[in-house]
Amino acid sequence: MSKKSKKRTVTKKSIEVEVLKILQRSPKKSFNYKQIAKIIGVKRDDYFSLINAALNDLFENEKIIEIGRGKYKYRRVIETTEGIVEVTSSGNAYIVVEGMDQDIFVQKRYVQNAVNGDVVAVMLQSKHKKYKPEGEIIEIVEHKTTQFVGVVEFSENFAFVILSNPKIHFDIFLPKSELKEVKNGQKVIVNVTDWGDSKNSPSGEIIDILGYPGEHQVEIHSILAEYELPYEFDESLENFAKKIPSIISKDEIEKRRDFRSICTFTIDPHDAKDFDDALSIQKLKNGNWEIGIHIADVSHYIKDNDELDLEAKERATSVYLVDRVVPMLPEVLSNQLCSLRPKEEKLCFSTVFEITENAEVKEEWFGKTIINSDHRFTYEDAQKIIEEKKGDYKDEILTLNSLAKTIRSKRIKSGAFSFERSETKFNIDADGNPTSIYFKVSLDAHKLIEEFMLLANRKVAEFIGKQSLPFVYRIHDSPDPEKLDTLSLFIKRFGYTLQTDNKKTIASSINKVLQQIQGTQECNMIETLAIRTMAKAIYTTENIGHYGLAFNHYTHFTSPIRRYPDVLVHRLLEHYLNKGKRLEISGLENLCKHASEMEIIASKAERASIKYMQAKYMSKQIGKTFDGIISGVTDFGIFIEIDNTGCEGLIRMRDITGDFYVYKESEYCIVGSRSNKKYSLGGSVKIKIRRVDIEKKEIDMVLI
Repeated sequence: MSKKSKKRTVTKKSIEVEVLKILQRSPKKSFNYKQIAKIIGVKRDDYFSLINAALNDLFENEKIIEIGRGKYKYRRVIETTEGIVEVTSSGNAYIVVEGMDQDIFVQKRYVQNAVNGDVVAVMLQSKHKKYKPEGEIIEIVEHKTTQFVGVVEFSENFAFVILSNPKIHFDIFLPKSELKEVKNGQKVIVNVTDWGDSKNSPSGEIIDILGYPGEHQVEIHSILAEYELPYEFDESLENFAKKIPSIISKDEIEKRRDFRSICTFTIDPHDAKDFDDALSIQKLKNGNWEIGIHIADVSHYIKDNDELDLEAKERATSVYLVDRVVPMLPEVLSNQLCSLRPKEEKLCFSTVFEITENAEVKEEWFGKTIINSDHRFTYEDAQKIIEEKKGDYKDEILTLNSLAKTIRSKRIKSGAFSFERSETKFNIDADGNPTSIYFKVSLDAHKLIEEFMLLANRKVAEFIGKQSLPFVYRIHDSPDPEKLDTLSLFIKRFGYTLQTDNKKTIASSINKVLQQIQGTQECNMIETLAIRTMAKAIYTTENIGHYGLAFNHYTHFTSPIRRYPDVLVHRLLEHYLNKGKRLEISGLENLCKHASEMEIIASKAERASIKYMQAKYMSKQIGKTFDGIISGVTDFGIFIEIDNTGCEGLIRMRDITGDFYVYKESEYCIVGSRSNKKYSLGGSVKIKIRRVDIEKKEIDMVLI
C-alpha cells in the first residue's frame, strides 16, 4: 500500500521566509506579488493575499524596499555612513562623503525632509564597481537650515508655506495660531519648529512677513532670507556704534607714524561709500619710491568680543547684491568713521615699502598710522589720467601704474593666473527695474589698485609666516588633475591646447589660452569652466601658499571694513609687532572655517540676485529672438547663455522638436537619434524667449 504524501502547512510566516529567499537570490531584480507567486508555483487567490501580506510585513520591517508601486527588491545593507546632502531639482539627492570617490545617489522617496547642506546618515544599498553607490537616508543628523522663504496658501483652519527654492520638495504646515497677521499669497520667512517625518510635512512659525511676490524689495529680502543673511542691524547695535568717539586724540596721534603731509589718495568704484584703502607716494633721496598702502584701522574701533565685534564675527563679510551692499559693520563705521574720505584725518594700519624703479622691494615697514587723503578718484578718473597722461596728481598716478605693471608682469612670469573675467552689472531705475545689462571690464586703474593690495597682503603674510607664528592665511590649492584633463579635452573642440602634464607649466599654459580666447564668442564660457577647475580659496591657519597667485605666503589684510578675516589679521599683526606671546591656533581655525563658509553663502546670494535681475530684465523680452552659446548640457535640456547680456536660460529636452535627442555625458552634447544632429557645449544657437518666472529666477527658451 502506497504512503500518502504529507500535505505542507502554509502560513504567512512560511510564505514570508520563501519570499525573502527569492528576493535574496536576485538582489538586483524587483518583483511584484504575481511574479513571486509564479516562482513559488501557486495560483490560488488565498496565496496571493498571503504573499502580499508577507511583502507588506517585510517592507515594514525594512528587510525589502519598494522601488515602484507594488514592486519590491531585497534591501542590500552594506554599511551606513554620514555625509552632506545635495538635493537636485528633481527631488533626488547625492550624499557627499569625505574620503569616498563617488557621491551616494538617493532616490527622491528616500530623501526624507533633507535640505542642501544637512548632515545625514545614509544606508548604502549597493556598492558594486559597475554601479554608482546608492543608498537611503535613515536619519538627518543635523539640520543646517531651519529658516525658509515661501508663499502662504490658506485653507479653512490652517495654511501651508509653499517654499520658493525648487530644490526643496516639501511644504511647511502653519497652524491656525500663525495666521493672525499674514494674508493669503504673501511671502514670508518661516522657521521650522517640528521637522515631522517622511510622511508628514514639517511645521513652522512665521518670523517675518516680507510682502507680495514680485515686488522688488520683497524679492531682494527673500534672497537674503533664503541664505539666512540679515538685511538690517538691530537698533541697539546701531546706537552702540553711534556712541563711538569720532575725535582722534593727541595721544593717539603721537603713537602713530604721521603721513598727513605726504601725497595720499583713494581710487574706488564711482558708487563706493566705504573707502578702506588709500595709497601714498613720495620720491626718496636715493631715487627710490616710498609707497604706503594704508588700510582703515577698523580694529581700533571694534574691540575683541564687544557687541560690534560679535556681530561682525557672525556676519564675517559684507554681501554685495545687484542693487545694494549689506555691510558687515553699521554705516556709522563703514561709511564714516573707518572710511578714508578725502580731507579728513583717518586712523590706518599701513604697510610701507621702499621700491626701486624696477619694482623691487628694498625695505618694508608695518604699523599704525594717521593719514589725510588729498583726493578721491573713481576708477574712471584714474583711467582717464593713465590714458591721456594729464590731470590732477598725474605724475603720482602714472608712476604707480608703471610700478604696478612691472609687479604684475613679474607675478605672471612666476606662475600666477591672469583671469580677467568680466562682472555682470545692471543699470537700475528708481523702482528697481533693470534698464540695461553691461559687463565691468578690468582696466589699468583696477589693476593698479589690485597689485598694491596683493603686495600688502603678501608681505604681511611673509612677515608673520617666516616667524612660524599662528596666523590667518588665505590659501589656494593646486587644481585637481582630473578636472584639468576634462578642461583640456573640452577646449580642444575650439582649437586650444592646454599642457597639463607638468605642474610648473599649467599656469603659463592656461594664461596662454586665456589670452587667445579674448574677444571670442566662447571666451566667457571657457573662463567660467577654467575658474571652476580651480580649487576654492579658503581661510586657514595651515599655510600651503596661494597657487593661483603664485605666492608662498598670502593673507587678507586690505579690506577690514567688509571682511572679518582682515580684522583678525590686523589684531594678530599688532599683537606680534608688540612682541605678544604665541597664540592658540584652535580658536583661530574655527573662525577661519566660519569665514570661509560665510564667504560661500554670500557669493551664492550675490549670484541669486544677479539671476533675479536677469530674469526681471528678460521678462520684458518674451517672444524676442537672440543669439547665444550652449553653456551647459544635461539629460533634461541645454542651457543657453545669451550673447552680450550673460543671461542664461534653459531649453528643455521635450521642447527640442523634430527628433528624439539622447544625452551623451562624456561628449558634453545631445544627439538626435534619427538625424544624428548634435548640440554641443560651446555651440552657437539662435533662441526665442518663451517664458520667464521672476520669482524662481528661471528663463525658458526654445530653439529657432
